[in-house]
Amino acid sequence: MRAFPFFERQYGGHFVTFVDEAVSRFIRKILARHLKKGGQIGAKNQTNREVWLERALAAIPAGSRILDAGAGELPYKKFCRHLHYVSQDFAKYDGQGDGKGLHSGTWDQAGLDIVSDICSIPQPDASFDAVMCVEVLEHLPRPVAAVRELNRLLKRGGVLIVTAPFCSLTHMAPHFYQTGYSRYFYEYWLDQLGLEILDMQFNGNYFEYLGQELRRLSWVAEKYANASLDRLEQVALEVLLGALNGFSQKDQGSEQFLAYGLHVLACKK
Repeated sequence: MRAFPFFERQYGGHFVTFVDEAVSRFIRKILARHLKKGGQIGAKNQTNREVWLERALAAIPAGSRILDAGAGELPYKKFCRHLHYVSQDFAKYDGQGDGKGLHSGTWDQAGLDIVSDICSIPQPDASFDAVMCVEVLEHLPRPVAAVRELNRLLKRGGVLIVTAPFCSLTHMAPHFYQTGYSRYFYEYWLDQLGLEILDMQFNGNYFEYLGQELRRLSWVAEKYANASLDRLEQVALEVLLGALNGFSQKDQGSEQFLAYGLHVLACKK
């Protein structure tokens, strides 16, 4: 039985075509209005971090000795050309992990200087002018012990550069122990360990974080639901990204609620 017999009589059996054309016009109208409004919302997590890191590292005097703790594939060595750069990692991640969550696929740590537990790095006390630990804390079962060890290696007056997620999805499992760290973690523990926070910046905000995960939706749907977004769902996604971009431009503190992460610069007292 036809759902709309009146329209079939009225339009000579062409109701479906009529509806398709109307929907198509509606979709084109929505796309024209919203397709470009999403901008880069949700796509600047890494870019923001690298901009901040490059600036922080550039401020360290040339010739200073810096430790990159949990250096992985040494992605930030490029910002340390003016420094005496030393890298460390435990070197047990292979890019595949246990297959759960997000993985890089490949992982090359051939360039590491020190392979060790981050909580027990074979270097003398006060042997570095600066230490950086970038997106590492969430992968440590004992993050406070690690920060204590990094502090041991710092000279008095030396700087500690730390970034970590505020909230994150499972990645590099099974080496994944925390989803993230709030500002209160740094304010409490850095003070306890004798470090003074000189700069603490949020990376992103609530709206940018949601944008990041909406951009990941298609991949997650395919991987975990064996499904893909249809045309209308893709349009809806673009509309939501546009709305989030507009909200983010008007943001007045949502990073305290949710953000990609925090970037912290501290000095050993």
